[in-house]
Amino acid sequence: MIIGSRCIAFLIPCLALTGCAANDLAIKRQSETEAKVEHLIQSSRKGDQRANELAGQIQSQDDQAKVVAAQIKRLEDTIRELRKSQDELKARFILLSQQTPPPRIEVVNQEAPAKGRDSGPPADYVKAFGLYSSNSFPEAITAFETFLKNNPQSEYAANALYWIGECHYTLSDLPKAKDIFFKVAGNYPDSPKAPDALLKLGYTLAAMKEKDKAHAIFESLITSYPSSPAAAKARERLTAN
Repeated sequence: MIIGSRCIAFLIPCLALTGCAANDLAIKRQSETEAKVEHLIQSSRKGDQRANELAGQIQSQDDQAKVVAAQIKRLEDTIRELRKSQDELKARFILLSQQTPPPRIEVVNQEAPAKGRDSGPPADYVKAFGLYSSNSFPEAITAFETFLKNNPQSEYAANALYWIGECHYTLSDLPKAKDIFFKVAGNYPDSPKAPDALLKLGYTLAAMKEKDKAHAIFESLITSYPSSPAAAKARERLTAN
């Protein structure tokens, strides 16, 4: 009995030690498992963050690709327009090379031909314009005024009056130039020189520091003669200012 009691007394501490060791091992394994789980969670978060970054980069690249594609499309359209214009110029050149019409003073000054001009401008008009072309502006004014006095109903009357305005403008006599250009536009609204007169009237007013009036004239020109070359120049002037 004494021996049995001693054995039991010995086994109790051993069992207690064995239980403590098992408990420590379980706690250790639980800690290791929790550490692994935490590592996996952190890795997953980093993976999600990297995936988001890559998705953002891909989206940015897609946006840049769309911008580049749009630019390429505009360039292709521009090239096509340039080729078309080139073809049109070639065609016009061929047509012109096949024709040899006699020179006319109104063609030289880019004025649209009108009915009844097949015989060309009168000799005194040609003489006056020759003086203008040679920069003899005072003499040209006198010659054009003489032409108007002798031919008040001439189909070249609007042209002659316009060139008088150009002479005054070139001589920096802006008040007289303003009056003349105003008369051309007001008295001859159907003349090919009407839009040009309005354009030069706007230029004259601008040179006289009457900016608001000049803008009003440019806008009137664009409204009244929207497809004329003068209207295109008026739009450029309004945009520039």
